[in-house]
Amino acid sequence: MSRASDRAFETIRSMIVSGELSPGEQLVEEALADRCGVSRTPVRDALRRLESDMLVRRNDTQRTFVADWSLDDVADMFELRAMLEGHAAKLAAERMSDAALEELRRCNAELRRAVKATPPNVDLFLELNRDFHALILKVASSRRLATLLATLIEQPVIWRTAHHYGVDELARSSAEHDELLAAFARKDADWAQSIMSGHIRRAYHAYADAHHGLTAIDAADRKRRA
Repeated sequence: MSRASDRAFETIRSMIVSGELSPGEQLVEEALADRCGVSRTPVRDALRRLESDMLVRRNDTQRTFVADWSLDDVADMFELRAMLEGHAAKLAAERMSDAALEELRRCNAELRRAVKATPPNVDLFLELNRDFHALILKVASSRRLATLLATLIEQPVIWRTAHHYGVDELARSSAEHDELLAAFARKDADWAQSIMSGHIRRAYHAYADAHHGLTAIDAADRKRRA
């Protein structure tokens, strides 16, 4: 893959994940090429990769759009995450080293500081939360799990709704990480799996609550523009 394709991929992906490109928005190759500073061919390659990652979709006329998900779609995603990340936590508990555990503790301490900031630093929270889960997956040492989870962990819908989470939801995530750390310290694989599965399920319900609020906001915006 060329450097131009990689640059286009990273630029477009960042625009989708950040919400700069909205769900359902059509992606025009020429405009994206200008934005990325490349020709249309690398953009075309990047869009194919993003389609494989389920971040974009192509319709019957071969037009490309930012992917949008129904609540049922997202529920499926979270259910798969609960199963797969639960298993990853189980493996990680069995394989956890003192150094890896300390790294996880440092990551969660930084995450807690992001939550306690005024106002909470949600962007930093999301970055550190991703790092925390990635560290667990690294300790689990399963390439197959890593491949399966790659398209489930980071979706733009999560970024969008996280900015509507309350402080309580953010703090609860950090507290659940503390419970995971306790299970890892004791190398209790079943406990770690149970906590992680519940952690993901709780995150889904927090997401669903935020999603309903966003649906109401979007409907009000459309009504005002009508």
